[in-house]
Amino acid sequence: MGRKVAYDCDVLVIGGGIVGLSTAYAITRAAPGTRVTVLEKEPGPAQHQTGRNSGVIHSGIYYRPGSLKARFAVRGAAEMVKFCAEYGIAHAVTGKLIVATEREELPRLHALVQRGRENGIPVRELGASQIAEYEPQVRGLAAIHVTTTGVCDFVGVARRLADASGAHIKYDAEVTHIDRRPDLGVAVRTADGTITRARVLVNCAGLHCDRIARLTGDDPKMRIVPFRGEYYTLARPSLVNGLVYPVPDPAFPFLGVHLTRGIDGSVHIGPNAVPALAREGYDWRTVRPRELAETLTWPGSWRIARRHWRYGAGEVHRSASKHAFTKAVRRLLPAATPDDLIPAAAGVRAQAVLRDGTLLDDFLIQESPRTVHVLNAPSPAATASLPIGREVAARALKSLTTTGE
Repeated sequence: MGRKVAYDCDVLVIGGGIVGLSTAYAITRAAPGTRVTVLEKEPGPAQHQTGRNSGVIHSGIYYRPGSLKARFAVRGAAEMVKFCAEYGIAHAVTGKLIVATEREELPRLHALVQRGRENGIPVRELGASQIAEYEPQVRGLAAIHVTTTGVCDFVGVARRLADASGAHIKYDAEVTHIDRRPDLGVAVRTADGTITRARVLVNCAGLHCDRIARLTGDDPKMRIVPFRGEYYTLARPSLVNGLVYPVPDPAFPFLGVHLTRGIDGSVHIGPNAVPALAREGYDWRTVRPRELAETLTWPGSWRIARRHWRYGAGEVHRSASKHAFTKAVRRLLPAATPDDLIPAAAGVRAQAVLRDGTLLDDFLIQESPRTVHVLNAPSPAATASLPIGREVAARALKSLTTTGE
């Protein structure tokens, strides 16, 4: 290379959620001495998708055999339990029920049994009377019990990954400009004017990953369309012993309103899935016109709306009406009343949508010169974060070794 560059680090990771921090951790484990910097726009780690979910360690039963989600979730669940145990992070392997409440759901429930077995997951089929062995207050026609599902403190995991990575982590560092040159490297400017130069860039920006990809000059051929998931806390947590899920609709990457007893003993109910009016739109009042315009001008958004308007209308109705939300809960938990539902913090899912309106179902990782982009990593990415981090780290290190420096 004819021109010398003073690099501030070897690999620069954008995004301090659990996937970005797992990537930094994996890089320094695989290649000790590699200088890694993480830029996070918030004042601390894991403040969006990682810190605003139900805390479930997913078993991997839902995902297509052979997909990245299936492979990484099954492997990641076991690794996450081991990681939490090793570092004293709160967790519990509780198992969960997936419950069919309507006859038309029974074929889908049986299909989940088969999918679970193909993915190597222990599954027990239950009749209606056997549901009470696990959840006396839950009603259904049939269910399956998945033993490997659990809960943990994903924010605690992210903090531990940050500490153990040895990376230089900069908070309050929002990326505003990227200059990538295949023959030189990447220069990234943050809002305070600081410039960080790196040999390789890793984009783990979650809700903003497509925007970061475009800043590098790449066309990700997808757009993040944010969906808000609203939660309630159950006023009578004694009604639920563990984790209870409905049978999901295979047309959507959402799992439906479920019941989750967390590590603190409280029971979360939710989420639904409604369009968010900003990428960090955690309530209906939060509207960011530029981000909303990005969603509305993306052809895939309108194709989703035309294709699934009836489903979306039901989700919005449950968002606007606590009684409607309670009705959805009562399908699984008949004893629940509107007074049992106490509003809790919402989350936003960074859902990648293609131009034709396809909701990407699998994790998506793309590479380009000097860059690795993680472009679709919603749930179960927290569960799968350790193997995802290793996969992204391997690609980043390969890019580092092929730059000829």
